Amino acid sequence: MNEIITMTLAFKSLGKAFHRILTCTALGWLVLMTTKSWAEYPDHAIRLIVPFAPAGAVDGIARLFSLEYSKSLGQPVVIENKPGSGGAIGMLAAANAPADGYTLLLGNIATAAAPALYPKSGANAKQFEGITLIGRSAYVLVVKQDFSAKNIAELITLLKLNPGKFNYSSAGSGSAIHLAAESFKNRAMVDVVHVPYKGAGPALNALMAGDVEMMFGSISEMRPQIQSKRIRALALTSVSRNNSMPEVPTLNESGLKDFEVAGWYGVFAQIGTPVDTMKKLQLAADQTMRSGNMLEMLKHYDMQAASFSGKEASEVLESETKRWTDIIRKANIIAE
Repeated sequence: MNEIITMTLAFKSLGKAFHRILTCTALGWLVLMTTKSWAEYPDHAIRLIVPFAPAGAVDGIARLFSLEYSKSLGQPVVIENKPGSGGAIGMLAAANAPADGYTLLLGNIATAAAPALYPKSGANAKQFEGITLIGRSAYVLVVKQDFSAKNIAELITLLKLNPGKFNYSSAGSGSAIHLAAESFKNRAMVDVVHVPYKGAGPALNALMAGDVEMMFGSISEMRPQIQSKRIRALALTSVSRNNSMPEVPTLNESGLKDFEVAGWYGVFAQIGTPVDTMKKLQLAADQTMRSGNMLEMLKHYDMQAASFSGKEASEVLESETKRWTDIIRKANIIAE
């Protein structure tokens, strides 16, 4: 009987020991697999959501960036266009994706403005943190070729004498060039009617056809038509003149003191993305932005290089959201 008891106790002891071995082994494999999973990020393609339709400056910048970013990350960065509601649809698509580093957002002024323009959409800029700020660029205020105003002083005088008589086109409600125009209206205290189009291209065509009298646009998109004398440039929205059109003054020079509206482009991830993943994304972005191809892209789009830091991108998104929310509410602009 004693022998049976002894054997039973021995088996129980062995069972406990075996259980501990299995537990330790399982924990070891879990740690190993977790470490391996982290080490291999990214192990498949990454989506870069562009909240605008294909073609145009925003999409073009995103596609050139994604090509170089793919090289730095070692995985394809695939563009996914999700246009609509001034960028709100794309923002929501990115915000609702898992915060795992595999869905990113290409942001610009519209990203900062969409929550105020489309308050019922649920879009929220606070759901994102910066990976990199790609760069900044000025806009140019252009008028139809035969327009009577030859400079900003004459334009403001004409607009004040004829409130609501003249029109300006934009790439749509909430687009960056729409907001640039609203900022101008606010500062110059003039009344110009907004005519939204589905993209900067149609908005420019309307101006050249004489359907509207003025618009704001990116320098790279407006320059060919300015050079061919199909439209005229009156002023830039930047603090200083642009090397590609040094003869064009700034709005600041033209009497609107401290006026500045800069187009900017950045890449963002969802708040809550793992710290190590964010570090990899930011380091790869820094490498990407210092490549020769990206520096050429900045030159092509008349953009000024940024510091490329994730911190700067987050700060710009926060400050721009506050700025455009104030302007949108003051102008009572709601685009439902």
